[in-house]
Amino acid sequence: MNTITVIGSINLDTTLRVSQMPKPGETMHAKEHFTAGGGKGANQAVAAKRSGADTYFIGAVGNDGAGTVMSELLEQEEIDTTGVIKLDNQSTGQAFITVDDAGENSILIFSGANNSFTPEDVQKSTDIIGKSDFLISQFESAINSTTEAFNIARSKQVKTILNPAPALSEMPKELLSVTDMIIPNETETEILTGIKVTDEKSLKEAADYLHDLGIEAVIITIGSKGAFYDVNGKSGIVPAFKVKAVDTTAAGDTFIGALSTILKTDYSNIEEAITYGNKASSLTVQRYGAQPSIPYKNELV
Repeated sequence: MNTITVIGSINLDTTLRVSQMPKPGETMHAKEHFTAGGGKGANQAVAAKRSGADTYFIGAVGNDGAGTVMSELLEQEEIDTTGVIKLDNQSTGQAFITVDDAGENSILIFSGANNSFTPEDVQKSTDIIGKSDFLISQFESAINSTTEAFNIARSKQVKTILNPAPALSEMPKELLSVTDMIIPNETETEILTGIKVTDEKSLKEAADYLHDLGIEAVIITIGSKGAFYDVNGKSGIVPAFKVKAVDTTAAGDTFIGALSTILKTDYSNIEEAITYGNKASSLTVQRYGAQPSIPYKNELV
C-alpha cells in the first residue's frame, strides 16, 4: 500500500437537503441540516487513509471552533497532521452545500486559512513529502504553496497528482512543469484545454493537449460513464459502477484518494486503480455528506 501526502483544503461543511434547488429570489424550507468534515484536500486524505494508505496532510486551519473540529476529525482518522498549522488571524475554511432530491449539489466555499499557509510553511514538511509515493493537491488552497510542494516532490522523485478543481482558465506554468498526473472532470477539462468533451475522440484530443504541457499521465473523470485515461501510449475508458446517487459531494475526491492508494508509480496498473477508485466513488454517492460518505477498504474488496 502506498504512502500518500495531500496538500490542500480543510473545510467544515454545512449541508442543506432540499427537494429542488431554489430559484433566484425564492425562499424555501430545507428538509435536513447537518455539518461534517470536508474540503477537497481533507476528503482526498480521508479516502486514502480509509483505503489503507499511510496518509499525511499539509495545510492550515484557523484558531477557532471549526479548526478544532477539523483537526480532531483528521486525527480520529489517524491521518498525520504534523504539517497542518493553526493560524490565529484566519478563520477555518468552510463550505455551504445544497443537495436536491436528484443528488445534485451546489457549493459555496469560504477559503479562510486554506489560502494563508505559505511556501515557507510547506518547506517544514520536506521530509514528509520525501517519503511519499504520491503527493496530491487541488486548487482550493494557495497555489504558490502547492507549487512549492510539487517542486520539493520532483526533487525527491515523488510522483505528483493534480486535481485542478475548481478549474483555473490559466494554470501556472511552473506548477504544470512539476505535475506528473492530472485528474480533471469534463467541465474542468474544457476550461483547461478549450476542448469540449463529447466522445472518446475529444477526450483523446484533450489528453494530448495536457501531455503537450508536460504532464505524463491524464485521467479525465466523465461522471456516470466512468473515467478516461491516457498514459504511456495507452488510452481507454474504464466504466463506472451503476448506482442511484443521492449526493455527489466528495465523489471525485473519493475517486482520487482511493485510486492513489493502489496506483503503481509507473502507472502499469492504471485500469485496476481506476476501477478501485470508481467503486469507492460509487459508494460515496449513495450516502449523504462529504467525509461521512467515504467508504473503508473492507467495503471495497
